[in-house]
Amino acid sequence: MNSQDSNTSVLEVVSEKPLSERLKVVPGETIDPIPHQLLRKYIGYARQYVYPRLSKEAAQVLQDFYLELRKQSQRLNSSPITTRQLESLIRLTEARARLELREEATKEDAEDIVEIMKYSMLGTYSDEFGNLDFERSQHGSGMSNRSTAKRFISALNNIAERTYNNIFQFHQLRQIAKELNIRVADFENFIGSLNDQGYLLKKGPKVYQLQTM
Repeated sequence: MNSQDSNTSVLEVVSEKPLSERLKVVPGETIDPIPHQLLRKYIGYARQYVYPRLSKEAAQVLQDFYLELRKQSQRLNSSPITTRQLESLIRLTEARARLELREEATKEDAEDIVEIMKYSMLGTYSDEFGNLDFERSQHGSGMSNRSTAKRFISALNNIAERTYNNIFQFHQLRQIAKELNIRVADFENFIGSLNDQGYLLKKGPKVYQLQTM
């Protein structure tokens, strides 16, 4: 991880060779599109037979980014960066290697994923003036209502422990919020925000799974 000023977010550190530049089509470059059916077979083969493992170098890149992101989040006393983000980084890095049918995810794979994650999180946590605000969510409500979200998730945990079931239909979530007297401007966006942050996992249309806390 590059050294950086304490006032500079890890999300704002730019790569020497940005992925966005490397993906641009060079003038005069010929592109040979992959036929749709062949692409489907390729993806199917990769999913079934290719299971990449992280190299030590790749794991170090992801660990450095995660720890720096977590440290910055704690310093700003904002929404916590949890191991869910690290797990996502690992899965995406492995998927990057799987795309090329490789058995090992390299440092370069990890660096590409970190860059993509930075871009995504900058969009999520930037305010209308382009400044970073870790209290925001991509749905705009932010987690200024963190106590509300925490109370809601705590109630879901209690229900899941009591019923041995961590799957909730959307209408059940709405009813639970009503019973808790939780009022938000847009309940669907509220649930979407919890999904984005890894507290809930969308399993299908209007179906969510509570993630282990």
